[in-house]
Amino acid sequence: MSEARLVNLEDRGVLAVAGEDRVAFLQGLVSNDVERVTPAQAVYAAFLTPQGKFLFDFIIVDDGERLLLDCEAARLADFAKRLRIYKLRSKAVLSDVSESFRVFAVHGDGALATLGLNGGAAPGASVPCLGGLAITDPRLAALGARLLLPVDVDPSSLGLAPGRLEDYHRRRIQLGVPDGSRDMEVDKTVLLEAGFDELNGVDWKKGCYMGQELTARTKYRGLVKRRLMPITTDGPLPLPGTRITLDGRDAGEIRSTQGDVAMAMVRLNMLEQTAEGAAVLTAGEVTVTPQKPDWAAF
Repeated sequence: MSEARLVNLEDRGVLAVAGEDRVAFLQGLVSNDVERVTPAQAVYAAFLTPQGKFLFDFIIVDDGERLLLDCEAARLADFAKRLRIYKLRSKAVLSDVSESFRVFAVHGDGALATLGLNGGAAPGASVPCLGGLAITDPRLAALGARLLLPVDVDPSSLGLAPGRLEDYHRRRIQLGVPDGSRDMEVDKTVLLEAGFDELNGVDWKKGCYMGQELTARTKYRGLVKRRLMPITTDGPLPLPGTRITLDGRDAGEIRSTQGDVAMAMVRLNMLEQTAEGAAVLTAGEVTVTPQKPDWAAF
């Protein structure tokens, strides 16, 4: 990889959850253990439909006074609206604080060490940084770090070279890390299809939460039949949404793309056939080659 670079994630927003019941309120709704979140530890989590299908994913951090949810900016209002349905009498206050914070990614060689995270590179490890927080990406430490900084702070004082959003997403896709609704279909994708188990997005011991029953059943009964994974092609990348086929049969779909790589949802039974050399996957006019991430357990 190249030297550590700083990338402004302009498509991210920040939803604050304040009030004395903030932890208990979220604990019964999201896939990870909110009680683990402290100023020194962030977690990755998802909010699901009651039927266990994906709605939103986000990173939860603690600034000492509130829980801050790093989420998709374009869908933040909908996320907050859905959460408020379940607030009832909880002493929790939700507010969009995107105008007060900026979210950055730091990736490349030395990204964690530059931010003082080299001694705590476990996913989600957090340290103070310029009035905000530097966080080892809670999904995968190999992706680098996340910065949540006040808008009036100049991150150039960190001495990091500016990076391109395109390069960050290419690296993310190469590592097989999904990016919200770009890769996961709203109201359709099951968490384990998107690697949430291996990417530290589910706590199996925390008890009930929205959609917990289906999530547990897919794990313990081995019901996962397709997976998100990186792909390469032998020609120009097809557009997101292009169907992947094997001998005319549906085998999956292209999701987010960047440069010469893409994320795709691929049926595992079709993947087994290509591994045996009996057939090839295609999308439009190009051959598709899936790349199983090193961290994936399937």
